[in-house]
Amino acid sequence: MSDRKIVKVCCGTGCLANGSGVLFEKLLEKSKIKGDFAVDILVKSTGCNGLCEKGPLIKIEPDGITYCKVKLSDIDEIYEKTILKGEAIERLLFSDSSGKKTKSHKDTEFYKRQVKLALRNIGEIDPTCIEDYIERDGYKAIYKALFEMTPEDIIKEVEKSKIRGRGGAGFLTYRKWMGAKKVDSFPKYVVCNGDEGDPGAFMDRSVMEGDPHSIIEGMIICARYLDSHKGYIYIRDEYGLAIKNMKAAIEDAKNHGYLGKNILGSGFDFDIEIVRGGGAFVCGESTALMSSIEGKVGEPRAKYIHSNEKGLWGQPTVLNNVETWANIPLIILKGGEWFAGYGTENSKGTKVFSLVGKVKNTGLVEVPMGTTLRELIFDIGGGIIGNKKFKAVQTGGPSGGCIPEGLLDLKVDFDTLTEAGSMMGSGGMIVMDERTCMVDVARYYIKFLSEESCGKCAPCREGIKRMLEILTDICEGRGKEGDIELLEEICSMVESAALCGLGKTAPNPVMTTLKYFKDEYIEHIENKRCPAGVCKNLTTFFIDSEKCVGCGLCRKNCPADCISGEIKKPHFIDASKCIKCGSCIENCRFSAVKVK
Repeated sequence: MSDRKIVKVCCGTGCLANGSGVLFEKLLEKSKIKGDFAVDILVKSTGCNGLCEKGPLIKIEPDGITYCKVKLSDIDEIYEKTILKGEAIERLLFSDSSGKKTKSHKDTEFYKRQVKLALRNIGEIDPTCIEDYIERDGYKAIYKALFEMTPEDIIKEVEKSKIRGRGGAGFLTYRKWMGAKKVDSFPKYVVCNGDEGDPGAFMDRSVMEGDPHSIIEGMIICARYLDSHKGYIYIRDEYGLAIKNMKAAIEDAKNHGYLGKNILGSGFDFDIEIVRGGGAFVCGESTALMSSIEGKVGEPRAKYIHSNEKGLWGQPTVLNNVETWANIPLIILKGGEWFAGYGTENSKGTKVFSLVGKVKNTGLVEVPMGTTLRELIFDIGGGIIGNKKFKAVQTGGPSGGCIPEGLLDLKVDFDTLTEAGSMMGSGGMIVMDERTCMVDVARYYIKFLSEESCGKCAPCREGIKRMLEILTDICEGRGKEGDIELLEEICSMVESAALCGLGKTAPNPVMTTLKYFKDEYIEHIENKRCPAGVCKNLTTFFIDSEKCVGCGLCRKNCPADCISGEIKKPHFIDASKCIKCGSCIENCRFSAVKVK
C-alpha cells in the first residue's frame, strides 16, 4: 500500500492572479510521473484559503505543511523534498511579522482564531468535484429536509438559529421565509444575491468560487419549505470564475439527482438558473436586483410591499445573500441551537470579512459575531503595515462608516456597529493608517455612490451630488465656513428621504468622519492644511533636520528628483519641484519627513 499525498493548490482569484494556475498544472504533470517512489499523489485545485497576502499557497497533506508565495521555480524542490520525502522547505513556510516560521497554516494566529462555518469547505475541496463536497457531509441536509423533516420542522430550526441575513440589512432569516410562506400565491421564487459590488469585498465571490454546492443546498432547503420550484442566482458579471464554478456545480447537482425533477426520488422538483449582473452597484439592492432578473432597468422601488410578498414578477420571493445560503445546510444538519451557540445575544453565528487595506495579513476571515475590531485587525490581521499608527477601519462597504482607534475594542455585530454609526454590510473591512486623510476617504466613497446611484429619487441623486461638491472643495482648498453644517444638514435629509438602502446609508462615511475626525475637516477648511499629507493643494512636505540621519532613501525614491543632501547629513526638499506624491514620507524610517 503506497503512501498518499494530497497536494492542495489554492486557485482562488487572488492566487490565480499570482500564477497558481501554472503551479497546479506543473504539479499535476509531475504527479503522473511513475518513478521508484511508492507515493500516490493527488493534486487538487481549491478555492481561496483566506491568507491572500501570502499567496500563492500550497498545502501538502497529511504532512500538514503549508507553503506561501510559491513560485514556479520552487515546484521541483517541493516535489522532490516535500511530496516524495516529507521534508519541509523552511524558506517557503509562513513567517509572521517577528520572523517566526510556522509549518502548518492551522498553527498561525491568522487561522487559529477563526471559526469556519460558511467557509468550512473552502481551501479543502475541489469546487468542481461534487464528490469532494459529498465526502464532507455535503447534501446530507437535503436528505434530512426531504425525508425526515416537515416544512414546519425546517423553519423551526432556522428560527432557533436566529440567523440574520449576511447581505447587509440583517433581517431575521426565518421571518423572511415565513412571510413568503404565508402568502397563498404561486409560483414562489428563491433567489441568491451574489452581486457583491462593495470596493474591497470578496466574501461572496470566494464562496461561489470555492464551495458552490453549499449555496445550492441551502436554496433547495428553502425551496422545500416554501414549495418553490424555481431559483435564481444573480452573480456580478465580473465574477467569471464564480459563474463558471456555479454553472458546473448546478450541472453536477442535476446529474446526481439533487436538482431538477423528482429530487432523490422525493417527488419534489426544483431547478436553479444563473443570471449575470447588470454591472450596477444598486443592483445589489433587493428590488433593483429583481427588476434586473426580470430584464428591466435595475432600479429600486419603495418597500411598502415586501419582496417576500410581491417580488419577482409580483410573486412571493425569498432573497438571501451567498453567505446566508451557505450556512443553511449546517443549521439543518446540526440544529439551530448549535448554530446559535456562536455569536452574541442578537447576532448569532459567525461572519465572514474581507480584511484589506493597511493591514499585514490581508485576506478572508471568519469569526464568531462579537469578536472585537482589535482581535480582527491586530491578532488575526497582524497589525498595521510598517508598524504605523492605526487610524480607522471602514466597515460595511461604501455606505458604511469609519470607526476610530478609540473604538478598537468594539464588538463586531449588527447592533453595535450600527450604534457606532457604521454597519455590518456584507462584510467589507478596510483598515487605514496615519497616512489616511479622512476627508478624502469620505470624498472617495461619496464619489463612488454618486456614480452608482440609479438617479430615480431626487434626495439621493441631488443630495449625494451636492455632498461630493462640498467635499471636493474642502479637499482642494476651497472649503469655507458653514460647509460642515451644510454637510450635516444634507446627510440628515438624504438619510430620511431617499428611496432605497443605497441612498439612506450613503451619508454614513460623511457622518462618521465628521463625528470622529471633525478636527481634520476644520484643519482643511480653516488652516488650509491636510494633516495626513494626502490632499495635494493643502500639503507641503519638509524634512526635520534634527531627525534626518542622511540615509538617502527619500532622495533615491523621489520621482521628481526634488530632494538633495549628502549621505549622513540632513536632506532638503525643493518645494518648487515637489509633486507631493508622498514617496518621501513613505520611505523615511526615522519620521523625519513632516507635513506643514
